[in-house]
Amino acid sequence: MAITPLDIANMALAVLDEAPIDSLDQDVKAARLLNLHFDLTREAELTKCAWVFAILRATVTASDTGNSACTLNFAYELPADCLRPLPMTHNGEADGVPVSWRQEAGLIYSDQPGPLVIRYVANLTDPNDWDALFTEVVVAALAVKVAHPLTYKSGMIDIARAAYDRALDAAFNANAIQRGGRLYTASWSFQRGDGRGVR
Repeated sequence: MAITPLDIANMALAVLDEAPIDSLDQDVKAARLLNLHFDLTREAELTKCAWVFAILRATVTASDTGNSACTLNFAYELPADCLRPLPMTHNGEADGVPVSWRQEAGLIYSDQPGPLVIRYVANLTDPNDWDALFTEVVVAALAVKVAHPLTYKSGMIDIARAAYDRALDAAFNANAIQRGGRLYTASWSFQRGDGRGVR
């Protein structure tokens, strides 16, 4: 079944026991708040982890910066839909030999002349491309964002935060299994996909 941003917004309102809206452009407070927070919340939650469903690959070519004083003198432009690159390797595989690199704005600098295959977390704007558990994360995250200005009830804020914590835990655990790693509750950096061996 296809899901829309409006469906997600209304699921967030349901967490808060609020009435559904007809459109994100509707001139009511709930719609204005959800419309304000929707895109940024989606991007923030996608960026938090190396979600298996959101990992894409791209082959990028380098331009030589001509800076002989720097070892990372090949610049690569990130894909337009890249929220964050994943650790780079010689062959573009998660378990490949790491290469030296750094990110500055929309560029990656490396000592490799390329072309390189990079893996990155993509900004998937269509909810139908998301994992179901990640959808629950976005729903709860939106509920947290709008709970106070919409309800002014501390109890609803607590309910939204608890829903978010549960959704994030479930999504992290499923993601760890999907990428073939062991199920763990290791460091936050490992769960986000910043650690060695991340897939």
